[in-house]
Amino acid sequence: MSQPGNVRLPGRANGWPVHRAPRWSIPAVVALIGIGVAVGLAHHPSHAQRATDMHGFLYAVTYDIDSCAGPVHDSLSALQQVQSGASHDIKTAVSIANNGAAQCSPANNELIDDLENYEVPESLSSYHLGRAVTGLIDWAAPDAEQAAADVATVLADRGTAKEAVALASLHQALNKLNQQRALVSRALRPAISALTPSATGPKLPG
Repeated sequence: MSQPGNVRLPGRANGWPVHRAPRWSIPAVVALIGIGVAVGLAHHPSHAQRATDMHGFLYAVTYDIDSCAGPVHDSLSALQQVQSGASHDIKTAVSIANNGAAQCSPANNELIDDLENYEVPESLSSYHLGRAVTGLIDWAAPDAEQAAADVATVLADRGTAKEAVALASLHQALNKLNQQRALVSRALRPAISALTPSATGPKLPG
């Protein structure tokens, strides 16, 4: 004869009551699973979509950084022309170099400021392109900004005792530009190779 307090429910070995989900909850769970699958698929863009987003990414960052890279290229070209004797207009060359330095400063150039706030498309998140954006920002300021400023100093000090020191500073600044350009190239290479093999990254002088 069973003792009071030891009554067991049929089919249960431990005596605890069975909690069954109501029948109406089953379709709801199935619907939620379906929504979850649909959302998951939406977060897996096609190769074509990622390629389109990559082209857009390259266009956007190139457009922004060109506003600095172009003036820096002009600064280095002005220096080369003076050093080669093709030009003797030192005043204009210094002005070009000073403009190059100003255009690489986020405070003076809203496109570089925009680059600092640029968000990589979510479809490209697996390629970690934020590193490339950060590299471009660092290339512009302070590296390219310093290089252009050093060009102006070299030109201003041309033919004086200070010229050697200015040239050494410029050489160091250009080395930093080269290192930063290589970093950007490494950060872009996997995504470009996989999605847009015919495309190239921004042209960064140095």
